[in-house]
Amino acid sequence: MASPQEAALDVFRNPQPWSDEDLAKIEHLKAATDRITGELRKIVVGLDQVVRLTLIGLFGQGHCLLLGVPGLGKTLLVRTLASSLSLKFRRVQFTPDLMPSDITGSEVIEEDKATGERSFRFVEGPLFTNILLADEINRTPPKTQAALLEAMQERQVTVAGERRDLDAPFFVLATQNPIEQEGTYPLPEAQLDRFMFQIDVGYPSEDEERQILALTTSGYEPAVEPVLHAHEILELQHLVRKVTIGEDVVDFILRLVRATRSGEPEAPEFIRKWLTFGASPRASQNLVVGGKAAAILDGRSQVTTDDILAVAQPVLGHRIITNFAAEAEGVTKAQIVEELLKTVA
Repeated sequence: MASPQEAALDVFRNPQPWSDEDLAKIEHLKAATDRITGELRKIVVGLDQVVRLTLIGLFGQGHCLLLGVPGLGKTLLVRTLASSLSLKFRRVQFTPDLMPSDITGSEVIEEDKATGERSFRFVEGPLFTNILLADEINRTPPKTQAALLEAMQERQVTVAGERRDLDAPFFVLATQNPIEQEGTYPLPEAQLDRFMFQIDVGYPSEDEERQILALTTSGYEPAVEPVLHAHEILELQHLVRKVTIGEDVVDFILRLVRATRSGEPEAPEFIRKWLTFGASPRASQNLVVGGKAAAILDGRSQVTTDDILAVAQPVLGHRIITNFAAEAEGVTKAQIVEELLKTVA
């Protein structure tokens, strides 16, 4: 009798053949992705790569950390995405005085006016939603960050010793301002690791900024039509796991991730010079799932190396720890990942 590990490896290497129904769902997802992008384009200008990575994170059942200066449309993107997916959306502005109960909810005492009896009633916090926008997540204390960490990892919250499951799908999009660092609480590595992607949001081009001015200062108010509902998203998230990935692509992922660890014999010299810690096995998992989601968004049932290269930077960038030598030479994590991709590929 095969062990659970052997059985899982067999399923991984020899997935079930695709049924006609599954292939039809892939086509449905590709068409839905095009429609969602079209709905976002009504309001959101540019940010093509950000939109694509966000959709990969959603269908890959991951969470995303958006890193960029204020005013780039991060909140607008998330709100519009929720509207196009017909999902519940809530936004929390993280502040230094935010307590865990402010996001998880709490129990309140209610009195029955007829009998005079008192009882506890749970009042849900903003975590009980489908898409949560955690604005400036690094401005809240570690205790509140820990409450969010439980929700992200376990899809549940614990209040008064009782566990309560969150709604499915549950997707966290957090934002972080890289400029102002006064009064912030840097995210611990354990929480950073829970984000599937760290997505850098850059400035728009001149033409895109001209379009932003036209959309936001003319009184034009386009209507966003819902494309997918919650039960459809859950089905498509399950379908992503069935996408086939070849042994050559798996080998590439393993070489890539293991090369980030300076203690491994296959680590390049610049990794030994600039990195203290490399990526964990969760990076490998996210590269596989991200590659599968990228493939299926394009209507394909097979992962290619190009799919992995497309998600490598947002997966690995926040999972490697640079040392003093890298900081002294002004070498960024993005540059290290870029160099690593060239070396391993």
